[in-house]
Amino acid sequence: MRIATWNVNSITARLPRLLAWLENSGTDVLCIQETKTTEEQFPSDELRELGYESAVHATGRWNGVALVSRVGLDDVVKGLPGGPEYEGVQEPRAIAATCGPVRAMSVYVPNGREPGHAHYAYKLQWFDALKAAVASDAAASRPFAVLGDFNVAPTDEDVWDREFFEGQTHVTPPERAALIALQEAGLTDVVPRPLKYDHPFTYWDYRQLSFPKNRGMRIDLVYGNDPFAKAVKDSYVDREERKGKGASDHAPVVVDLDI
Repeated sequence: MRIATWNVNSITARLPRLLAWLENSGTDVLCIQETKTTEEQFPSDELRELGYESAVHATGRWNGVALVSRVGLDDVVKGLPGGPEYEGVQEPRAIAATCGPVRAMSVYVPNGREPGHAHYAYKLQWFDALKAAVASDAAASRPFAVLGDFNVAPTDEDVWDREFFEGQTHVTPPERAALIALQEAGLTDVVPRPLKYDHPFTYWDYRQLSFPKNRGMRIDLVYGNDPFAKAVKDSYVDREERKGKGASDHAPVVVDLDI
């Protein structure tokens, strides 16, 4: 079974690339973030033509998450149970479903904007709610994983230059402590292998030639429970999908399971 996660940065803008990638990559389940659509605008019909069912949690604007699967899509849960609100709204940042033998959750963790901002506090509250929401699935015998854009680089090795990010979000101790807390809930960071260079970055800013210069970050992550982690045969960053005109600023992270 092949499961992947990809922040597409607007599924409308990326649809031709997404459809071609699904058709050629052999992916069974894809977790999508930053759809930037409403649920009605989501291209479910186009995906159905390729054999994929869709579950979507989106209201337009800058958020939105989805799961697409060709191995089943059952017991869908939209939203983060017990999750916090920001400016009076619980944003569409999580969706979970059972896809064949695997329970998967697609997440788009709040950015945080800058330390000290209200959005940063919201980000940490969101992580607390995520840990509580996944506790039972993490402890279960069924393979389970949380996949998505976590907006945190787990270690200094996961950014191209630690000094460059000094004083910014994505690298602060409280954010990284939130990832450690997820591991304490029974989840393991499934670290992919890079297809080029020596570290598996997943995101490169559009500005300042960041991608050609490999000035990236590893912020698109896969956290699996023990049955999931033990089934992993391979994992990699499909860096090729970050190339060319019309690419997202994120690359897909692919995990192959022996299930």
